[in-house]
Amino acid sequence: MPYRHLFGPVASRRLGFSLGVDLLPFKTCTFNCVYCECGPTTSLTLNRREYIRAEDVIPELEDLLAHPPYMDRITFSGSGEPTLSTAIGKVLEYLDVQHPQYPAAVLTNGSLLWQQRVREEISRADLVLPTLTTVNAETFRRIHRPHPALSLEKILEGLVLFRREFGGEIWLEVFLVPPLNTSREELEGLQSAIARISPDRVQLNTLDRPCAEAWVHPASMDEMAEAKSILDFEPIDILTRATRPHRAERASCAGDTIRETLLRRPCTIEDLVRITGLHEGEVAKLLDGLCDEGVVEARSVGDGVFYCLRERRTEKPR
Repeated sequence: MPYRHLFGPVASRRLGFSLGVDLLPFKTCTFNCVYCECGPTTSLTLNRREYIRAEDVIPELEDLLAHPPYMDRITFSGSGEPTLSTAIGKVLEYLDVQHPQYPAAVLTNGSLLWQQRVREEISRADLVLPTLTTVNAETFRRIHRPHPALSLEKILEGLVLFRREFGGEIWLEVFLVPPLNTSREELEGLQSAIARISPDRVQLNTLDRPCAEAWVHPASMDEMAEAKSILDFEPIDILTRATRPHRAERASCAGDTIRETLLRRPCTIEDLVRITGLHEGEVAKLLDGLCDEGVVEARSVGDGVFYCLRERRTEKPR
């Protein structure tokens, strides 16, 4: 059956083969990050509600997990900030009780962890991956373009509180956007905050795909290495593109799978080969058709060619 709220498994740089659970309408978020691979936020909000009912998501999981594809974990992510959904606690509880063999992860920008209810709802996850890019309020505004009611101080407080209460692992992502948060002053501020939060590991990340704003470019390997040295945390990973061997099964509706995947993130042909189980030539043929329809376009980032849904990017850095 086609799934409306599940996607993948996706070959992730951070999480291996990850089955995605998307609990939100497209681009519903608390931030409008300049580096977001899903494009500009169309609904900037702090309104938590059951945008998509748990009762609509759980039957899809039941169906898929009756004959599961190969995957390393199930990840709440997709096209917005997953903690905006009040269904997240119910779906995590279902997985914890009915399918504990699959580790559950939550990819979050960390903006709502200051709310006790949010911390309680995601407490059944095995792994939470929040993001912290800066401790400077102006840099925070320029990178994340947050909802005006959010404050960086409140977000930092939430991360510290969550670490005290959460029994699972926390992998803190530090996303580098040169030159906004790559100076020594910026990184030393982050180092102090990371010491307060005390995550289980830190993951240094940077742009790897087409994103919301064309002026954003990836940090170099020298910049990543320097950041690792200044942050001085153990363990800390410098993320590189996933290169896991293909083990996914052939998709029965590959065209739909490709559309659903590209709706949420740009992908290379190699990514889509791993996701669909098709040969490279078959994937290329499907992509050619989508490009001819004007649905998809190819963009170069570094030494990679990514396919993504067509969208407009006009904003300049301020």
